[in-house]
Amino acid sequence: MDLSPSGLSLPSPSRRGLLRGVGGAALLAGAGIPLLSACGGSGSSSDPKTVSLGSNSSDAVPKKAFAEIYAAFTKQSGVKVAVNTKDHNTFQEQINSYLQATPDDVFTWFAGYRMQFFAAKKLATPVDDVWAKIGGNFPDAMKQLSKGEDGKYYFVPLYTYPWALFYRKSVFKQHGYQVPTTWDQLVALCKQMKKDGLVPIAFGDKDAWPAMGTFDQINFRLNGYDFHKSLMAGKEAWTDPKVKAVFDHWSELLPYHQDGFMGRTWQDAAQSLVSKKAGMYVLGSFVAQQFTNKADLDDLDFFAFPEINSQFGQDTVEAPTDGFMVSKAPKNHDGVVKLMEYLGTPEAEQIYLKADSSVVAASSKADTSSYTPLQKKAYDMISNAKSLTQFMDRDSRPDFTSTVMQPGLQKFLQNPKGVDGLLSSIERQKKTIFASS
Repeated sequence: MDLSPSGLSLPSPSRRGLLRGVGGAALLAGAGIPLLSACGGSGSSSDPKTVSLGSNSSDAVPKKAFAEIYAAFTKQSGVKVAVNTKDHNTFQEQINSYLQATPDDVFTWFAGYRMQFFAAKKLATPVDDVWAKIGGNFPDAMKQLSKGEDGKYYFVPLYTYPWALFYRKSVFKQHGYQVPTTWDQLVALCKQMKKDGLVPIAFGDKDAWPAMGTFDQINFRLNGYDFHKSLMAGKEAWTDPKVKAVFDHWSELLPYHQDGFMGRTWQDAAQSLVSKKAGMYVLGSFVAQQFTNKADLDDLDFFAFPEINSQFGQDTVEAPTDGFMVSKAPKNHDGVVKLMEYLGTPEAEQIYLKADSSVVAASSKADTSSYTPLQKKAYDMISNAKSLTQFMDRDSRPDFTSTVMQPGLQKFLQNPKGVDGLLSSIERQKKTIFASS
């Protein structure tokens, strides 16, 4: 999903909704849809002065921003970057077959589990030699997000953005609301907003992915980062009482969610925040793209999801992170190392951020002087987090999240009392999916 107020690029509803999982490429090939192939075949990538790069940044603004990064790299190093850009959805749906065939030397991808999955399948090359040079540019949480299960580095992050509770400062001031820092304060605030004639929590789940963000927030606040990560990786049971407790908490908030969410996109829900009809919205910072009037945008603010369990506080921040990986057998190893080292510099990030001000740099050394107040706050929240998650459809298998969790969460939202049977069903399907290769 490329949500772009002034062309700003972020993950899109259609992208999340269209994920078919790593097995989907075979179906697409069978349907006669051409699979991804390396840029210009093997010839271009075997050129010692060229690195081939497979990119999912097909939208105009990010495509231009990346082109500027590659041009700056070529000017500095003399190594050209031959970019093979594919439609974002197509790239994600066909990534498994692409990496098993003759992929480009480097490819754009996501941090966390989605990266670890391919690293574990030996479809990516470790980049520890790169991290020996760039390690000082990143906070510890970013370093963890860039490692495979074997402890080696496989990813170089470029930019990120946080999920939080967004609100209008003027609305809070008008009603005398205080930012809640605990669950009880959040529920009390929702009750007061309802009394004041506001929709407490804006919500639209027509595209099926936004609800996953609320689940994530409650789960890691209640059960901690480690449990959340294990649950997403298929290592915990969905029938565990800890998971049931997440839905119990969510049920407490449901009366304060915007009605009619099944027929409403996230953009439509955001408009209720813009028009001051809703008090809060659990979403990523891309919500800012709906604030096209500068005065409205300047009025937008956010706070971290409140503490539920004091053992975990507000330690974890959901911050989807995009960057680069190296394929299993790059033809120009020396050029790849140079490119990855450059992509891990504050300079590369600043080139990108000039074109896309809705995201923030993954590096802790990037120049933040040109950041908007919202960007500065987002940057601080991510930089100070003890742990970072990526979002359910990036922290888990995409086939599991798209075929089981998206419809499953919608069933819960429509019938919260049927949660026990739902969790048993999710657990059965999880075992089948995670048992497959």
